[in-house]
Amino acid sequence: MARGRISRLSVRDIRFPTSLGGHGSDAMHTDPDYSAAYVILETDAEDGLKGYGITFTLGRGTEVVVCAVNALAHHVLNRDLGDIVGDFRGFYRQLTSDGQLRWIGPEKGVVHLATAAILNAVWDLWAKQEGKPLWKLLVDMDPRRLLSCIDFRYITDVLTEEEAHEILQRGQVGKREREEQMLTEGYPAYTTSCAWLGYPDATLQQLCSEALKDGWTRFKVKVGADLQDDIRRCQLIRNMIGPEKTLMMDANQRWDVPEAVEWMARLAEFRPLWIEEPTSPDDILGHAAISKALAPLGIGVATGEQCHNRVIFKQLLQAKALQFLQIDSCRLGSINENLAVLLMAKKFDVPVCPHAGGVGLCELVQHLIIFDFISVSASLKDRMCEYVDHLHEHFKYPVRIKKASYMPPKDAGYSTEMKEESVKKHQYPDGEVWKKLLAAPGD
Repeated sequence: MARGRISRLSVRDIRFPTSLGGHGSDAMHTDPDYSAAYVILETDAEDGLKGYGITFTLGRGTEVVVCAVNALAHHVLNRDLGDIVGDFRGFYRQLTSDGQLRWIGPEKGVVHLATAAILNAVWDLWAKQEGKPLWKLLVDMDPRRLLSCIDFRYITDVLTEEEAHEILQRGQVGKREREEQMLTEGYPAYTTSCAWLGYPDATLQQLCSEALKDGWTRFKVKVGADLQDDIRRCQLIRNMIGPEKTLMMDANQRWDVPEAVEWMARLAEFRPLWIEEPTSPDDILGHAAISKALAPLGIGVATGEQCHNRVIFKQLLQAKALQFLQIDSCRLGSINENLAVLLMAKKFDVPVCPHAGGVGLCELVQHLIIFDFISVSASLKDRMCEYVDHLHEHFKYPVRIKKASYMPPKDAGYSTEMKEESVKKHQYPDGEVWKKLLAAPGD
């Protein structure tokens, strides 16, 4: 039973200097410092439990998200947690429909990232009070209660609440067996850690070799900056992993629509399963045109990590613009909005392959995709979850990978809590790490 009045909300700007090693670099984001706006909720309940929420950023701009969190804080403070989760749809709509703040959204951009951070903290606190990992809280929840967390506004033309209920009811069949399968085998993952665009060939080869030894069979390579360099790097990685293993490519929004088609025609010889974010994340018809053009080559289109909200996903599905749907735990409005997208993907029979990596994205999205398999999709066909081997050591409950699969978390909560020592060291600009870097010559 959720309990306690939310008595305090604090938010911190946490940044990791990943750009120094080229980690996370791609064709559009050449120098990312993986960062997060880190929200902490406290209540007056005697249990002393706290809720931790994050949204992912790339360094500069995190301070803007922090401002947006503080601007939304009045919707949360002094509210009873039981009242919030008792009418979660209403609370979600209150956050996203603030009559003044929605003007700088609505349900997109900085204000939506801030919404995600706050809601992620609420879900973490609720799961902790229930004594369950978040995925288990969702799996055990009555379908009607689960649907009461979703705002169906703007998507009822493709998915009504009754249709969603039917999907969840069908998902009850075999649910216990699928949960046992997850606990035993885990959810299949792929790695992006080997082939960031800023890595020299020697690093790529070393990391790829190590990943193969560790049992990885699915790899993603960053492309899009220079065609001849892409051909060379794709040849390098395909030669290393062999013809049978799965290769994906990611352009991170670099191309115009005709350019994407032409570029991928040149890279088709390396047999990629998909090209991810080939163009602007807002260009639904552009993605549809690329999907149609690449279908004869056997290349699918994947996108989603920078889709603003459930409406964009609705239209991508309606337009047959993607063959692999990539939810993000911090871009959309937390679990509430991701649930809507998972249910729409099921209706359209499009596999969900979540975006992860960054700061805590792996920790969070594992809960969503494990729930999806157990309660919604009931399938692993063409499905896998991204894994990036960075920054997990800063989390209190880091992901567990076994045989290239995510093992379901066992600790209560949403796995969002960071180690306090790491938070203090990496707080910007006053943490120890940043004081040294900012004082260095040239900064």
